[in-house]
Amino acid sequence: MRFLIVRTDIRTAADIDLAAVWAGGGCLRNETTTPECRRQTVHAEDRDAALLLARALSTVGAVRAGRQRVKVLPLAEPGRRRRGQHPPG
Repeated sequence: MRFLIVRTDIRTAADIDLAAVWAGGGCLRNETTTPECRRQTVHAEDRDAALLLARALSTVGAVRAGRQRVKVLPLAEPGRRRRGQHPPG
């Protein structure tokens, strides 16, 4: 399985926004509607390589300082369905 390793900026949130989300039981960040700004992306062919690359990207100063984060995302292989996905038709 292939993986995508992404280094992104972390969006800051005001205290009033945090309080509103906690009170309403909502979600402050929704990656599907407003993804974080990408700074760097790398592809890996297997999980071990992806974790090694993620560990290397985690040594960047902005990540260590908490201004950026590193994410490892699995990519679906062509021709294979994801769990819960129904065939067309």
